[in-house]
Amino acid sequence: MRRGQRVACGLAGAAACALLVIGALTASARPSAAQDMTYLSLGTGAVNGVYFPAGRAICRLFNRTAAPLTARCGVESTPGSVYNMTKLRQSELEFAMVQSDTASDAFAGRGPFAGRPEPSLRSVASLHPELITIVARAGSGIGSLDDLRLKRLNTGVLGSGSRTTWSALEDAAGWSVVDRPVLSELKPDVALTALCNDQLDAVLLLVGHPSAVVRRSLDACDTRIVPVAGAAIDRLAAAVPHFQTGTIPATAYGLPAELPSFGVRAVLVTTAGMGDDIVYAMTRAILRNIDDLRHSHPALAGLTPQQMMKDAIVAPLHPGALRAYRELGLTN
Repeated sequence: MRRGQRVACGLAGAAACALLVIGALTASARPSAAQDMTYLSLGTGAVNGVYFPAGRAICRLFNRTAAPLTARCGVESTPGSVYNMTKLRQSELEFAMVQSDTASDAFAGRGPFAGRPEPSLRSVASLHPELITIVARAGSGIGSLDDLRLKRLNTGVLGSGSRTTWSALEDAAGWSVVDRPVLSELKPDVALTALCNDQLDAVLLLVGHPSAVVRRSLDACDTRIVPVAGAAIDRLAAAVPHFQTGTIPATAYGLPAELPSFGVRAVLVTTAGMGDDIVYAMTRAILRNIDDLRHSHPALAGLTPQQMMKDAIVAPLHPGALRAYRELGLTN
């Protein structure tokens, strides 16, 4: 099938996916208007995170308002940012939600994409902030970033952006090889069980707040959120534009006070090859229905059109997105 006309199986099982493919092939053999429909896959993240409900809301808004375009958007649950960017580069996704540092690395050819820059990457919108959140067992002796030396730390599955962001943080900390934490790459739910069973000392998450995963981590056993601050963090945030300092709100988890941290932003991206009319329709659907997107997850409650167009936009805006922002008077 040509780009944009695959069947997106997402979370479907093998049998269900096979039925979808057979149905798509059968439909393509019948002469009908459905033959001209373009199917757009939006890569997100885990179902219990922020990317998936946000992506589902974006697709719903697009599908509701994109007429007369013969295009439909479907959301796919994925391992995360690095996976999404890889599949976008391979034309297996049409849109993707990724961390701003992942987008920057792909555009410039750094990190996981070293030597393979993607100059065709284009931005659609900046979304919510995502902060490094370290949840540690109360008896682990971890009260600061420096206390992670030689500890057992889960940094996320392969294909997730959290693992890449941790690498930058670890380098900025300046630890010697022998002092660095012992890393594992488990899914959040598996990592939480290991944490409560004293098989891990801490779990690193890169999430928008409030987060159901963080809430479960605090409720499951005796754990606490560790502040992430200090000279190394300040240097890192100052040196890399897509890294930003921030605070984990006390009200999100009933904490005594807000906690300092740093992180990135989630951004919606596509490629220069995506049609202007489609990107315009998607961006316009978001901007005209921004309250709907804000209500798709509490982490998106503070979303504004001005921030969507500017914050952590590391690749050029797609012309279709730029057209939608100009309609609202957000550009010169």
